[in-house]
Amino acid sequence: MIPAMPASAAAAARPRQASRAVLRFGRFAAMGTVTALILIAGVWASWGTAQHVLLTKGREQGTVEVTRCGGGTCSGPYAPVSAGSQARERVVIEDSVAVAKGRTYSVVMKPGSDDVVRSGPAGVLYAWVPLGGALLLASVVVAGGLRRTRAGWVMAGAGVALLTAAFVAV
Repeated sequence: MIPAMPASAAAAARPRQASRAVLRFGRFAAMGTVTALILIAGVWASWGTAQHVLLTKGREQGTVEVTRCGGGTCSGPYAPVSAGSQARERVVIEDSVAVAKGRTYSVVMKPGSDDVVRSGPAGVLYAWVPLGGALLLASVVVAGGLRRTRAGWVMAGAGVALLTAAFVAV
């Protein structure tokens, strides 16, 4: 037979259980907030380019042949493809792994500027690369801080899949 716990010991255990519950909730709230901020930052960083690639209705679409690169940008002549688009002698595209001198790319014009972004599947995937990185970073917080390892692995897998698809498509 198990001896009964004295009343004073039972009363002392209740505040410890309550404080553990409060600490657990605090950790959950803090790590959940950090995870949400990381993912929001990833979407925010991606949306600057992705909006032009995904919402193409009414935007000028065409091709650019990259003739010159330097200083973080590449440039070349723009040939229109969509109705109402005008040819330009020089447009600017970000110099990245997705752009190489001497190649021609399908692009979408950013409204009110001479800047263009890649379109098509490669452009869409490349636009969402910051979200892929955010998914990888958030997966560590979810698995370690929230102790949700399965969800962390799913997020990491999604991030790796997005980054790999962008690498292959570019």
